[in-house]
Amino acid sequence: MNYIQHSGIVATISGSTVWRWLHEDAIKPWQHRCWVFPRDPHFATKAGRILDLYHRVWNGEPLKEDEFVLSADEKTSIQARSRRHATYPTQPGSSMKVEHEYERCGAWAYIAAFDVHRVRLFGLCDHKSGIGPFDRLVDQVMSQSPYKEATRVFLIVDNGSAHRGLKSIERLQNRYTNLTLVHGPVHASWLNQIEIYFSILQRKALTPNDFPSLAALRQRILGFQQYYQRIAKPFEWKFTRNDLNRFLCKINNMPAGLHRIAA
Repeated sequence: MNYIQHSGIVATISGSTVWRWLHEDAIKPWQHRCWVFPRDPHFATKAGRILDLYHRVWNGEPLKEDEFVLSADEKTSIQARSRRHATYPTQPGSSMKVEHEYERCGAWAYIAAFDVHRVRLFGLCDHKSGIGPFDRLVDQVMSQSPYKEATRVFLIVDNGSAHRGLKSIERLQNRYTNLTLVHGPVHASWLNQIEIYFSILQRKALTPNDFPSLAALRQRILGFQQYYQRIAKPFEWKFTRNDLNRFLCKINNMPAGLHRIAA
């Protein structure tokens, strides 16, 4: 045991005692959490309409039966790592053992869309993300029923380069007149339900990263997509406009000098 020597009232205290004192102390200045302060001047408006769509509302009016809501994004740089030695499977009383050293076999960008109310998934793997792969995903969605005959299809996206700004709206909505592209606020990926699915995919199908080839990795990604679509139910989304308003009020009441969000 390591000891810290002091002169004075306390002659000797152990390192574990110091750690316990610090752990129990009310203030822990060595701990911190990173966060991104909302910068979008229209954060409330953009976030609010996405929350409305999750509750099947648009501009204050309920959606019709033939109107659909999907969220889409890219999960980039999913690597295939071929381990130098075979992985040992789990056994009673013993966890899985994965070799630390590996060879890189390449990486996929997984571009996917998720129908938030019908739990229908669309996806493709490409060697890179960008306008081309994303437009192919949109073609995959909009070429199938019931989306191609729908009155409106709302596609929720972030501000990535493949679907950013007015140019993306013009490009995609000119191709599909019943498509409405809905951009979320900057730095608000937590509002996009496809990110929940990406998290599930990562935990259930891609961890540990142990794939002998890109083909095997692609098979796992798209195979899990098919499996999840069969068993899944819509996410129980509970964050509402009221929660959003409370969140923004909390931010606006923070110390002076921080940017404020327009409600």
